[in-house]
Amino acid sequence: MRLFVAVVPPESALEDLAEFLEPRQDAGAELRWTDPNQWHLTLSFMGDVPERTVEPLVERLAARAPRFAEETVAIAGAGAFPNPYRARVLWAGVREHVDGGLRSLATGIRHACSAAGAAPEGGRFHPHITLARLRRPTEATRWLRVLEGYAGPSWTASEVTLIASHLGEGRGNRPRYEEIATFTLRPATPQEE
Repeated sequence: MRLFVAVVPPESALEDLAEFLEPRQDAGAELRWTDPNQWHLTLSFMGDVPERTVEPLVERLAARAPRFAEETVAIAGAGAFPNPYRARVLWAGVREHVDGGLRSLATGIRHACSAAGAAPEGGRFHPHITLARLRRPTEATRWLRVLEGYAGPSWTASEVTLIASHLGEGRGNRPRYEEIATFTLRPATPQEE
């Protein structure tokens, strides 16, 4: 079972970003745009996890998530992986009200995943939402100039979600996401706001 833990933006933030992108998407034939219903901010990607590990993972996440305060964030800015000159992925950035809050949350979530036997994959945490994939490495600076102009509404990241990714089962042979469990973060104190 392919699993990841993510913050899922509220419908209002997703709609605002989708409205910004919609008139621009036709100009990007080389881009394979992601489905707005699947936009999320990955905190920890575990890849294939044995079924027997799911229950301990849910227990660890349920214990760990309330240790972290909810965070005010906004989708803003843009970038490309691995870099703008040989881009394979275009992404929207996530601006934090309190610096380092999402990084701390991601670190805590990754520790919980490891402790449950679901070792996180990937390198350093970089808060982003994947918008499009490119079929081959492409120079994408013109797209970044367009995307960097976007600044969405602020919203509160108040929960994290454990999601299963079923490859090839979604529309257009894309992944289908299934929410396994949601975990509430604690309210922020005045000092954390």
